[in-house]
This record gives sequence, structure tokens and C-alpha cells, in this order.
Amino acid sequence: MHKTIISDTSCLIVLAKIGEMDLLKKVYGSVFTTQDIASEFGDSLPEWIEVLEVKDPFRQQLLELQIDKGESSAIALALEIPGSTVILDDFKARKIAIKLGIQVTGTLGVIIRARQKGIISSIKPILGKLKQTNFRLSTELESEALKMAGE
Repeated sequence: MHKTIISDTSCLIVLAKIGEMDLLKKVYGSVFTTQDIASEFGDSLPEWIEVLEVKDPFRQQLLELQIDKGESSAIALALEIPGSTVILDDFKARKIAIKLGIQVTGTLGVIIRARQKGIISSIKPILGKLKQTNFRLSTELESEALKMAGE
């Protein structure tokens, strides 16, 4: 069974900004998100990103006491789809998702995965584009990403 991948807004926005949104499709095939995230994104999503509704809004509301609406909806949806992975960049949201037993990756994880699958030959050009945005990328995180990508 193909793993369900749920993306938060930050990954969609940053990949769209640098012209690399198709990496999500190439790495995962299909990606899911919520209506809250689609609204936060603010632009039309590609047809291969399916928007799903969270069935238990109360669970999402509880999460919203600690993190934003988009992240809350992504985590709430992941709780409803066992075995799913959520793409989250926010540290606090990642910690909460992990505590709830949800597998997590981030935008860098998507890029590293693309390299590992041979979709891209190097992550360096994409990291260079990321640095031109407001994406927070410390020197340590960049070094770790390059190491994980085998570069």
C-alpha cells in the first residue's frame, strides 16, 4: 500500500516560490492536504494534490490551542489516516506530531528523498534557491542535509 503523504502549507509555499512544486509529485505521486491549508496557500493547487476534510474538527480545535490552523488540520488528518506521513517544517508542530505517533518529514526531507530516488542529481542547487526565500536554513541543517543526500 502506498503511504499517504499530507503536506502543510509551508512546504507547498516554499516549493512553489522556488519553482520546485513538481518534486512532491515526482517523489510521492499523490499528496493530500486540507481545505485550511489550501486556503492558506492562497493559489490553486495542482490537480495531483487532493484536498481532504478533517472528519473530527474537535481534534483539530484542540491542536489549534498550541499550533496554527494549517498545521493542526494536517496533524488531525494524519490521525485519521493511520500510517500517513506529514510534511511539517514548524518545530513545535513536528514535536506534537511525533508525540502523537505520526511520521514526520519536512521540506528538506522531500528534497533529500528526491536525491535518494535519483529524481535530482544534487540538492545543492535547490538549497541555493531555498536560501533566496525566507526559509530558515542554518549552516548545521544545511550540512546535515548534504550529508544525508550523500553530497
